[in-house]
Amino acid sequence: MRQLHTDSPAMPPGFPLKRLVTSLLLAGSLVASSGVLADTLKLAIMGEPASLDPQQISGTWENDVVGDLFEGLITEAADGKRVPGAAESWKISDDGTTYTFALRKDGKWSDGQPVTADDFVFALQRIMTPENASDYAYILYPIKNAKAINTGKDKPASLGVRAVDDYTLEITLERPTPYFLDQLTHYTAYPLPRHVVEKYGKDWTDPGKMVSNGAFELTEWQPQTRIVAVKNPEFHDAKDVALDEVIYYPIEERNSALKRFRAGEIDIAREFPTQQYRWLKENLPEATHVAPYLGIYYYVLNSRDGHATADPRVREALNLSVRRQVITDKILGTGEVPAYSFVPTGVNHYDIQEMAFKDMSMDERMTKAKALMKEAGYGPDKPLELTLRYNTSEDHKKIAIAVAAMWKPLGVKVNLLNAEVAVHYEDMRQGKFDAGRAGWIGDYNDAQNFLNLLETGVPNNYGAYSNKALDADMSKAANTLDMDARESLMQDAERKALDDYAVLPIHYYVSRNLVNPKLQGWQDNIEDTHRSRWISFSE
Repeated sequence: MRQLHTDSPAMPPGFPLKRLVTSLLLAGSLVASSGVLADTLKLAIMGEPASLDPQQISGTWENDVVGDLFEGLITEAADGKRVPGAAESWKISDDGTTYTFALRKDGKWSDGQPVTADDFVFALQRIMTPENASDYAYILYPIKNAKAINTGKDKPASLGVRAVDDYTLEITLERPTPYFLDQLTHYTAYPLPRHVVEKYGKDWTDPGKMVSNGAFELTEWQPQTRIVAVKNPEFHDAKDVALDEVIYYPIEERNSALKRFRAGEIDIAREFPTQQYRWLKENLPEATHVAPYLGIYYYVLNSRDGHATADPRVREALNLSVRRQVITDKILGTGEVPAYSFVPTGVNHYDIQEMAFKDMSMDERMTKAKALMKEAGYGPDKPLELTLRYNTSEDHKKIAIAVAAMWKPLGVKVNLLNAEVAVHYEDMRQGKFDAGRAGWIGDYNDAQNFLNLLETGVPNNYGAYSNKALDADMSKAANTLDMDARESLMQDAERKALDDYAVLPIHYYVSRNLVNPKLQGWQDNIEDTHRSRWISFSE
């Protein structure tokens, strides 16, 4: 066992007295039985969370924190597989449109109040209200009337969710959705404590006010410095949670995280700089984890009027000139695979589509790219100037510099613009770019979760790409029960996007983590989801 982090602060104002007494009793029992204080996990996440409200986030770094604080109807095991969460069991109607969940009777919020079906109804109705402005609400559009409510065409009360009784929740879908149970592990489907949200409004996530139903509860949040959560004794599986504190450090600079990991200040670093991979394999092999990851690294190309990238000829030329193999092998070198599709490999029941130029030689590609740029009206006398945005990271910077060099033979002048991650994505949503770095990690293992990003009007469609034929294919796929026919429709949709060069795929991800070898319970998985409730320190 390792000792408790010694500079843990006093409990914040408003921290419930009952919770303080329980925590002191717990700590006392640990001292008496083992002679040492509780274990603290120190975790470096990849950026500062924009919020700790599950309905106001969209990043994997935010998921690392929020997924420890809350638990959905279904949750993730250490290996990423789906297991019962706040619901202990469920039934699905014969037509596949009605899901009935039996909630745990021992499910409680961290203030001791019971977690009821009404908390789920409240949360799901809240995320769909247009006033809530949740960028991720669309992920739950399979629920009956969800889209109509979210677009202001219906009232929240019409949403297909109801509390049959305190511990029975019924969800009705627009149509059968084979991946719906997977969606329910996502933070958009987490319950919210109605009694706290209604009392404090937007301030409900402040330390001392927030209550949660997960394995840990918030005690401190110092922006850009650290977030602290302690074990929640009210959690239904608290007896099997080994850790008593988790400290999350928002560190965007991967080299800084590596230095702190090597100094023993951090137990887990989410991502590490690729240029250090060889050294890490030689010197810290047991701590270095690289594994397949269900994600795509890509550049968004702004399709809004007034941007040169709205021209499909320019988009194609930019795609043709990027040497993906150079990026994966020479710049990154940690097993990434060049991407010529938008849906990554490894997605269930789906064969990827790829860009037509994949097998062309580089000379052929550059000849065609230059001809397209000339046709679009650009050349030595009229060079194209583009703003390329990326969020803070050594690797993102290296890739952006390399891509800018690859575009230079086309007569493209690139202005590089860097910002911290929250600002970067907000500016992307507002269209303040020509090309911009993005990454998408599957929320569930289905091609729809990726192709949905290219549908008209979706908030995370940063480039505002719109293709009515693609939208029609995706709409038909959503109403198709036959899995082969559904796959074919989504493949047609992806082919349309690739033929239109809607985005610029660069590589398929691998997950890269540094993990203290003394930790137990960490399991690499394709979604790179790791809840702290499964982690412990070896003796």
